[in-house]
Amino acid sequence: MWRQVMICLVLAMPLQALALTFDGRLERLPLGAELSVLEDASGTADVAEVLRRDEQFRPAGEAVFNAGYTRSAFWLRLELDYRPAASVARQPRTWLLELAYPPLDAVELYLPAADGGYRLAAQTGDTLPLASRLVRQGNYLFPLELSPGRPVRLYLRLQSQGSIQAPLTLWSLQAYIEDQPARIYALGMIYGVLLVMLVYNLLLYLALRLRSYLYYVGHIASFGLYQVSVNGAGVRYLWPDNPWWANAATPFLIGAAILFGGQFARHFLETPQLGRRWDWLVKGLMVLGATTSVLALTTSYGLALRLATGLALLFTLVMPVVGWVAWSRGMRAARCFIIAWSAFLLGGFINTLMVLGFLPNTFFTMYASQIGSALEVGLLSLALADRIKHMRHEREQLLRASSDELAALNAELVQANRLKDEFLSTLSHELRTPMNGVLGGLELLGPDSSPTERAEYLALADGSARRMLRMVDNLLALTELRAGRMAFEPMPFSLRALLDRLRVAHEEAAHEKGLRLELRIDGSIPNALCGDVDKLSQALTHLLDNAIRFTVSGEVSLRVAQARLPGTDLGLQFDVIDSGIGLAMNEALYEPFRQADASMSRRHGGLGIGLSLARQLARLQGGDISHRARSGRGSCFTLTVPVALAAERLPGEFETING
Repeated sequence: MWRQVMICLVLAMPLQALALTFDGRLERLPLGAELSVLEDASGTADVAEVLRRDEQFRPAGEAVFNAGYTRSAFWLRLELDYRPAASVARQPRTWLLELAYPPLDAVELYLPAADGGYRLAAQTGDTLPLASRLVRQGNYLFPLELSPGRPVRLYLRLQSQGSIQAPLTLWSLQAYIEDQPARIYALGMIYGVLLVMLVYNLLLYLALRLRSYLYYVGHIASFGLYQVSVNGAGVRYLWPDNPWWANAATPFLIGAAILFGGQFARHFLETPQLGRRWDWLVKGLMVLGATTSVLALTTSYGLALRLATGLALLFTLVMPVVGWVAWSRGMRAARCFIIAWSAFLLGGFINTLMVLGFLPNTFFTMYASQIGSALEVGLLSLALADRIKHMRHEREQLLRASSDELAALNAELVQANRLKDEFLSTLSHELRTPMNGVLGGLELLGPDSSPTERAEYLALADGSARRMLRMVDNLLALTELRAGRMAFEPMPFSLRALLDRLRVAHEEAAHEKGLRLELRIDGSIPNALCGDVDKLSQALTHLLDNAIRFTVSGEVSLRVAQARLPGTDLGLQFDVIDSGIGLAMNEALYEPFRQADASMSRRHGGLGIGLSLARQLARLQGGDISHRARSGRGSCFTLTVPVALAAERLPGEFETING
């Protein structure tokens, strides 16, 4: 009895003074400013209790009621008074009440009942199949039949685990039908861009097999389906009879978009090269995205959605920063990446603030993320194209450099073949001469030869054979050095005895050409040293042979002084100076089989391996050979080697030796 009295009192209130009055010319009327709101914190109040608490309703005070994320239920009260003009037939007319926020879990509409109370006229939401809606659209539509001059008070109950918003609009039937094409075209352009970019990048992946495109396709698909889910198109066209997935799809697809977007960013920006912390930051966001997708399928929708919303905001903030770091380190393609993610950041940021309740719900804020995503997809496609262009340019440069290198190698191969041919020709000539000497000396030996003649013929054969043996020894030494089979073998030796042996070995050849041979040593150098005397002797022999061979007149001198070599207590410097033709300062002189000049080779003889052997022998001892020369004024070859003091003292031979 008491309940009926309260209902009668409420219905007896002067509705006309509080009702929103409009006539038949109305086409579209936003209702946010006309709403009164009652928060039900427990979420258990029914319509009878709400009627008893009618005085607790407060004006919404905003164009679109936006409560953000909350567990409360909200009751919206609206009073409508249809008053057509006097010239219009006063008959009931149907209007459409649109609630343009599809992600609401539960929406209930209460209208006056015939018994004076209120009845549940519609019960829908995305936790119910599409068939629960009075008009099967993405947004919630409620037909209202209003009689002229009879004000109607209605109640809407909203509850959701996600954000609660109520962009309410009253439409005439004709105006709503006429408005739909513009909305469909706008969304069609956005989804069309996403679909075209998805197919385009999928074809590029199939053609190029670059994983960046595959991750980008996954990102576009996930984010596009997320937009379809949020805008109600998924419930209408894709999963009309699966309310569980209609809720879980939103956080699941946000997590998937972050997972694929992060992996795309890692490959596109090459974050492992940017630094471990940047790469781990992107990996961390990817892990959180995957976790969000799993939670969307295994836990409550509210928890997963809150995590997905915060993570999406963090992700859109981090990506431009990572792109800026890549750009600051010289990555050209990062510019488009920054611009693209900045557009997406702006759109997603605006939409997130709207969902959280900090911005009003308008067409722009509602679809800001879609607009930003369309711009982001297009710009990132341009970035990928620019990257491919840059990669193609680098590949062309690499191919050009490889072609030049191959041409140089071919030229070197041709030159090496020519040098080998020349070497074989030189070798045959150089071996034939002493061989003829050996054979000629032996052939002249006969029973009729005098002792003096026999001695001369034997000396000729012996000298020719020794010359051949030196050539063979040099070839074997070069082979061992190049194969790495020759080792450093230090032993005590007498420096002055070494110089004496060199003087004796080269004095005759110098005098035959009319050259003066001079050996000079710094008196402060100790005589008893430790080193590989055999290899040192061989290297100096090649340098002296080379100097005598290319000097026509004048002198050849060997000067010995102390040298400061890093990491050693004592070093020796041997300067072999001649007054010959003056070899040019060219490192090619030390290449085996290479002559200073082909004509000089034929004139002066030699195999063309002496300088190469000398340098390799010097480096085996820890030293090196360098030279300086001026054409026509002689050459100076400097051999430096590290040595050590011998434990025992050896007798000195001389201080200065002249030949």
